[in-house]
Amino acid sequence: QVQLSESGGGLVQAGGSLRLSCTASGRAFRTYHMGWFRQAPGSEREFVAAISWSGDSTDYADSVKGRFTISRDNADNTVYLRMNSLRPDDTAAYYCAVIPVWGTHVASGSWGRGTQVTVSS
Repeated sequence: QVQLSESGGGLVQAGGSLRLSCTASGRAFRTYHMGWFRQAPGSEREFVAAISWSGDSTDYADSVKGRFTISRDNADNTVYLRMNSLRPDDTAAYYCAVIPVWGTHVASGSWGRGTQVTVSS
């Protein structure tokens, strides 16, 4: 089972940018569709973005389209989330996960510890 570790979160002012990284263990990473999810206090975890195993296809939640960009480097077992034009409602803990079936926005496997993103107004 792939082990995931997220990093890159922090405190940023509204309108600012951050880039999150998720590093995975194991050679099988390059065969997995990957996604980013987030969870704000008192809310359920929600889908943010996904990228196919090859990197050829991406998918985004409506709330982040045009502001966030997901990418991956299979040679480094890493998936990224570039976040621009951040808003206070983007404040959440961000997690990456394997998405077994493309298009479902459903994660599988264990979660990492996440990385906290806080956007001040």
